[in-house]
Amino acid sequence: MDTTRRGAPRGSGRPLVLGHRGASADAPENTLAAFRLAMEQGADGVELDVWRCASGEVVVFHDEDASRIAGAPVRVRDATLAQLRALDVGAHAGPRFRGERIPLLAEVLDALPGAVVNVELKSRGRDLALARATAAVVAAARAEDRVVVSSFDYRLVAAFRAAAPHLPVGLLFEHEHPWRLRTALAARLLRAEAVHPERVLVTPARAAAWRARGLAVNVWTVDAPEEIERLVDLGATAIISNVPGRTREVVRRRTGR
Repeated sequence: MDTTRRGAPRGSGRPLVLGHRGASADAPENTLAAFRLAMEQGADGVELDVWRCASGEVVVFHDEDASRIAGAPVRVRDATLAQLRALDVGAHAGPRFRGERIPLLAEVLDALPGAVVNVELKSRGRDLALARATAAVVAAARAEDRVVVSSFDYRLVAAFRAAAPHLPVGLLFEHEHPWRLRTALAARLLRAEAVHPERVLVTPARAAAWRARGLAVNVWTVDAPEEIERLVDLGATAIISNVPGRTREVVRRRTGR
């Protein structure tokens, strides 16, 4: 296994554009259809969410249960892979997507060769085994050079850091919850390569300070052209967007790349 220490993925002269749960404005979120569409629209990669289901596999899904997406109150962590695969997670987005299933992280990495993938670890009840399982999936896919792993739960980030100390991690935070002290401490203790702030938190002073510390600044979730332009000008490393095609066009106009 290659244990060379990796930095967070970066673009050349411009921010990376990552489809938030894929091209989620145009396709059902966190499905292979949404991820493939994001790449077709010109994204550099995708952002996605993972849980460990009851049978141990790392599955790609955002919510704790499937009520919103599939109309079934099935808790992801309590269901087996077979039970989750029985759910239709595309029909709610229209007939075109009927029959879309919850994918495995391994399937997404295989379906998007070369794409940057931001993997957000999800858990309730401190399922630290999710971090170890995710590290194993990334290694098996030989995707170390194109993955960054993040979470709002810094215990999961620490568990991933322990399982794969050579891979880059990012710290997620939002304005509604205290973040300054805990994120600053975690960045030092965990030797994080990236911060993943909510867009409203990215001021010129903060962006400059993060960059000065060598941190990648991967910002979510950004759809408005004026906000995209502002973040390009502030030197964001990646822009995570529901509309990656439109975002890529704005970045191209602003940077010429």
